[in-house]
Amino acid sequence: MDNSEEVREFLTSRRAKITPDQAGLPAGSRRRVPGLRRSEVAALADVSVEYYSKLERGNLVGVSPSVLEALARALQLDDAERAHLVNLAQAADGSDALTRPRRRRTKEQWKPHRNLQWVLDAVTAGPAFVRNGRMDVLASNQLFRAFYTDLYAAPGNQQNLARFTFLDPAARRFYPGWDSFADITVAIVRSEAGRNPHDKDLHDLVGELSTRSDAFRTRWAAHNVRHHGTGTKHFHHTAVGNLTLAFEGLEMAAVPGLTLTIYTAEPGSPSEEGLRLLATWAATNEAGPDTERSATG
Repeated sequence: MDNSEEVREFLTSRRAKITPDQAGLPAGSRRRVPGLRRSEVAALADVSVEYYSKLERGNLVGVSPSVLEALARALQLDDAERAHLVNLAQAADGSDALTRPRRRRTKEQWKPHRNLQWVLDAVTAGPAFVRNGRMDVLASNQLFRAFYTDLYAAPGNQQNLARFTFLDPAARRFYPGWDSFADITVAIVRSEAGRNPHDKDLHDLVGELSTRSDAFRTRWAAHNVRHHGTGTKHFHHTAVGNLTLAFEGLEMAAVPGLTLTIYTAEPGSPSEEGLRLLATWAATNEAGPDTERSATG
């Protein structure tokens, strides 16, 4: 992915989201652009208009941390957006080389250490899995495979949650709030693009989804990023019905760029009973790549 284009479109999109009123500026009567003008961002960041214009053209090479912080304040970036801006700046001047995850050409080249698989298998109360920033599922426990049976059922998904979300019709049944899942998925992949812009597999995934899915292409163009570490989600599984699950995502210190996510249900809730039923179902219907879909209509 072209870093200059990424920078240009990210800064332009953030500037367009801030209204003069939000920035404490008079709106005026002859405003012809959405959001703030370049001159207004430059004034808020205490830099010259010429310098800010250079940044917005995509040139972040050599930008100091203090200027990045001033830009973040002027554009009212949240924590995820600030991190994305820093990643883009590091990629621009090559200072991300040491922190960049070592390239794994395909997910099959990385296998979970047996200790990690033991940890996943020990989680019996809820689905647990490891993914990378491209949304490839790299390791999982039995309950996750039963939970995401549709992910494994269709070879075209390639055990990738982004492909499943945007290219598999089963996703719209499995995710009752599909739009929210779609937004989150793209935000995670966009964050990964800023953090690891040299990943060819990521380029290929974005190209495939942009070509095949209008919904993905529209969201990708918005340049939204998001931290996704904790929360509650709603699902519909054909074997056990509706489930409301809390999740925690943990960054894996031993393997930078990978996230361990565990889902669980509120104790005593119908969803907890649903997970128990799913565990029983999984014991005799282990979901794998060759498993047929559980959906029956």
